[in-house]
Amino acid sequence: MSDTSTPSGGRIMLVGLGPGSHAHLTARARAAIAEADTVIGYVTYIRLVADLLEGKEVIKKSMTEELDRAIEAFERARAGKKVALISSGDAGVYGMAGPTFEVLFQAGWTPDSGIDVEIIPGASALNTCAALVGAPLTHDFCAISLSDLLTPWPTIARRLDAVAHADFVVALYNPKSGRRTRQIVEARRLFLRHRRPDTPVAIVKSAYRPKQRIEFTTLEKMTECDIGMLSTVLIGNSNTFIRHGLMVTPRGYSNKYDVDSGTTHAGEQAGRSLSTGLDGWLAGLFASGLGAAELAALHRLPEDYIAALLAEPLASEPADEPTGADA
Repeated sequence: MSDTSTPSGGRIMLVGLGPGSHAHLTARARAAIAEADTVIGYVTYIRLVADLLEGKEVIKKSMTEELDRAIEAFERARAGKKVALISSGDAGVYGMAGPTFEVLFQAGWTPDSGIDVEIIPGASALNTCAALVGAPLTHDFCAISLSDLLTPWPTIARRLDAVAHADFVVALYNPKSGRRTRQIVEARRLFLRHRRPDTPVAIVKSAYRPKQRIEFTTLEKMTECDIGMLSTVLIGNSNTFIRHGLMVTPRGYSNKYDVDSGTTHAGEQAGRSLSTGLDGWLAGLFASGLGAAELAALHRLPEDYIAALLAEPLASEPADEPTGADA
């Protein structure tokens, strides 16, 4: 398995199928499947594109056989085959791109080894589930998988605690299975240390598939809902709200503008950082007269970070630059 020095003409296409409906399959993903001699994937993913596989070698694998899928793809590409290795969502987001490169690098593969590798992006569960429930991801967000099959639980728990404290909108992947039932309970416990019990939560199951199900709830009550391996759990931040059946996370325009009129609030300028942005905030630290410990507690930031800032000279305000749209 280590000889990749002879050009094979083989090709591995890591195909993201998106949510699974053909309407959301990209043109490039469809073309890659059409080009392929061999299609490899988890049996459920194979079923999603079964009508596109006529005349092709199809290799179905179980949920826990990711490395086997990657090895099969490599072996066939080394024999000169064009292989479509499929994932739901995006192949680079909890998908097959990572394990495939691990297998390739272990075998001594390089981009010049004669096996071409292409990653074909698809919409991840983050995007598709968010689109179904409104606009929950229009401010900072992250994704955390609750699967502890390969990741130690203390690592997952630290990440959950950190993002809950930092007020991210969070998408929980792999939240619960037949055997893993307590992880979602512990995730809720960690979030409730930092978030209000009434924090909005949306649970989307089988997005854009025949058995799609959407449920709105709260952080306090989310473990009472129907959650499984085909579910994605979206937990809002401190500003997220649900109105008229839509979950929305404000981008922050109301911090600077009157949303009705579009005019800026006193002390704010269009195209410039907020008065509480970095420069304004630093000026406020120096003007407060408070010590590092008090400021750290006030802003929920590390004391040594605040102390380092106070030890540096305050930079002067930069000259005006041409303004553009707020980003």
